[in-house]
Amino acid sequence: MDFKDYYATLGLTKTATDKEIKQAFRKLARKYHPDVNPGDKAAEGRFKEINEANEVLSDADKRRKYDELGANWRAYENVPPGAQGFPGGFGGFGGFQGPGAGTYTTGSGGQYRTISQEEMEELFGSGSGGGFSDFFTTFFGGGGAASGDERRTRGRSRSRIGADLEHPVQLSLEEAYHGALRRISLKHDGHTRAIDVRIPAGVRDAARVRVSGEGEPGASGGRAGDLYLRVQVLPHGRFERQGDDLVTHVEVPLTTAVLGGEAAVTTLAGTTVRLKVPTTTQNGQKFRVKGQGMPVPGKAEERGDLYVVADVQLPRSLTPKARAHYEALAQLAEHESQAKVSS
Repeated sequence: MDFKDYYATLGLTKTATDKEIKQAFRKLARKYHPDVNPGDKAAEGRFKEINEANEVLSDADKRRKYDELGANWRAYENVPPGAQGFPGGFGGFGGFQGPGAGTYTTGSGGQYRTISQEEMEELFGSGSGGGFSDFFTTFFGGGGAASGDERRTRGRSRSRIGADLEHPVQLSLEEAYHGALRRISLKHDGHTRAIDVRIPAGVRDAARVRVSGEGEPGASGGRAGDLYLRVQVLPHGRFERQGDDLVTHVEVPLTTAVLGGEAAVTTLAGTTVRLKVPTTTQNGQKFRVKGQGMPVPGKAEERGDLYVVADVQLPRSLTPKARAHYEALAQLAEHESQAKVSS
């Protein structure tokens, strides 16, 4: 088992204060959080390492035990076979008397003390697989360990947290705007279970929504893992999302664009707003309608903005009367242009 240097994981030394540990964890957690790095498995693995290190070092009791063990960890690997003080050549521990004897001796820098079997199991774990349990099994072997039934009888079997699960979810832009309820079917050990999940309003594309305790069940009384929903927001026919803002288009007749007026704009929420169109509005000109965009996640009262692009509509056919007016307008424009040149 590889030694996990939790201090190095957080970029700290062993003398780090509680405040420094907290600051380092927050900085790295923000950098490697899955929501900031969607789909990046390396960042997700790094995030788990950071969480594991923080869980130990931020707890005074766990940190004390880790420091006591970690101080000699590398030394155990380097002691030659047959070294005095431990059967099999590990000098960091002495006096191992087998199961039931109840005492093991450990120490650092020449200072030794006798600790109980219960404390050894608390330090190294009482079962196989993962963490300090692997360390205990690696160095002490299976010959002197109690059987699984005996450990369970003693009530010291090691609980395990269930694995996290991921599940894809597709949403329309309207569902992302209002929030949605989804029934998710999950399979585990041949059994299927269904859970109803509320997806919050304003959720963004590629977001991961965490549902606590809905992952795989834990072992030996351990808590269940979490469920993460990977959100995909589908494209919309009339609205384009840009962060918390929305962009849409509105048709503006040529006469309204020239003379000014109003245009009716339907929002994603289904309401209608009257957009004021100033005189000589140009094709493609963009107008902002404040507070008619997407809800801001985590901020119930905040909304992004709606940007409306004017699509100026040119006539597709002309009546004789309309043509006469346009011809008169063209002559007027020509006279005005000549007047400007002559002046």
